[in-house]
This record gives sequence, C-alpha cells and structure tokens, in this order.
Amino acid sequence: MSKQGRTPKVEHFRISLIDDQSHKQLWVMRFSRTGLFVIIISTITVILAVSWSIIAFTPLRTFIPGYPDAHTKRAAINNAIRIDSLQNVIHTWMFYTDNLKKVIAGEDPVRIDSIIRSVSASEKPVAANAAASDSLLREDVRKAEQFGLNQVAERKLPIEGRHFFTPLKGVVSQGYDPLLHPYIDITAPANSVVMSVLDGTVINAGWSDDSGYTIQIQHSDDIVSIYKHNQKLLKKTGDKVVAGAPIALVGNTGSLTTGDHLHFELWYRGEAVDPTKYINF
Repeated sequence: MSKQGRTPKVEHFRISLIDDQSHKQLWVMRFSRTGLFVIIISTITVILAVSWSIIAFTPLRTFIPGYPDAHTKRAAINNAIRIDSLQNVIHTWMFYTDNLKKVIAGEDPVRIDSIIRSVSASEKPVAANAAASDSLLREDVRKAEQFGLNQVAERKLPIEGRHFFTPLKGVVSQGYDPLLHPYIDITAPANSVVMSVLDGTVINAGWSDDSGYTIQIQHSDDIVSIYKHNQKLLKKTGDKVVAGAPIALVGNTGSLTTGDHLHFELWYRGEAVDPTKYINF
C-alpha cells in the first residue's frame, strides 16, 4: 500500500499579477525549477556584462578609485621625460667626475670623441669598414712620422721647461695662496678673449652654478689648466686646441664672482701650482 498523506513533488510554478479589487489576472508567468535556475543565471550574466561594458567603454571608468585618468597619464609621461633628463645629467656628471679623478691622479682622461665613435660604431655596423680603413691610415701616418720632428715634441719636460702662453692680459686682482686661494683671479674688461696656455684637449666645457661657464684643458706632461666665470665658451668637450687659441670670453657668470674676471687654475701632477711662477701676466 502507498503511504497516505505523502506530499507530491512540485515541479511547476506560477507567478501571477492580480487586481486586488476585481481579482482580474493581469499577468502570469509559469516556469519550472530548471527554468528558474536558467533565468537567475542569465540575469546575473546580463548584469555583469552590462556593468563591464559601461566601465570599459564609457568615461565612468575614471570615477573608479585608483583608475588612471588623462591627468595621471600626462603626469606619468612628464615624469618619464624628467627621469630621462636627470639620467643624462647624472651620466654627464659621472663622466666629468671620472675625468677629473684621472686628471688629478696624473692619468690620461677619457676622450669624449672616442666614446662618440664607439657608440656610432655600435649603432651603425655599416661604418665598420670605414673605421678599419681609418685605423690603417693612422698606422701608416704613425710609421711615416716615426722618425719625424713630432717625436721631439713628445719629450717629457718638467713644468719649468714649458713655455706657457699668457691666457689673458690683465691685472692679477687676487694672488695664489696654497691653502686659502690655490689659484689666481685676473681682472679684465668683459668679453676679453681667453686663450689656451698650451696645446691640449678640452676635457670639460660646460656650466656650473658656482663657477659659471668653465672650460678645462688637459695638456701633456700631466698639466691641466682651468678657466672659470667666462661669459661664453668657444670650445666644446673633446676639441683639440693649440697654445694661444681663443677658448672663451671673460665674463661674470656663476654665484662665486663679484665682477668681470678670469678665475685661472694650473695643475701639475695632481697638485695646484702658482701660475705666476711660470706665466707673465
């Protein structure tokens, strides 16, 4: 016998909308358990899809906390450009510091033109043949001059045996002091021409807040000359200069100056020396 009072399993449902006064059926929806489950899943899927579309393709996404807007992107680009500029400045100062250490230690500085040539060669492999030809030409010239007069100019001479060119005709307003003032100041009219004291290579030419426009020249026999507070530089880093060649114009640039003059330093084997002992001003 079947059990009495057993509740039959409900498989179908109905939702009706009925007028409360007339009891008239206005709307009805019939569904099963499976249909109800499908409706719920479909509804959730549609809501998620619509929400994602609104966030992805409309400006409303900018109201989400942490989402990058146009101002944030512009700031990021400006910061990237600023970082790149700062990196270039850091590399320049590192190169300058390394060269200065080498000069003070009496070593040969790194040539800026050699760095440029090496970078150009790495970026342009086509120039390899030209570089090889240039090396062969340099070797031929070196062999041709092996017994020439240039060998005499390469003799190592003490600083007392060198003939210095006067960098600037003027008045020595402040003399050399090994402790307080290891250089001299030469007063002259603005835009007077400053000249190199010896043949050499410019190892640094640029600007600093304290010294203004400054140029440093590496000479043979571990001699370095430095010219500061210039109004304008006529040479750039890596240029070859000869004694008496114009390299700058007298000025009053930088914070550590009170008038138009040339701040002149002379270094020999890593130590500052008194220029007035070797040069007539």
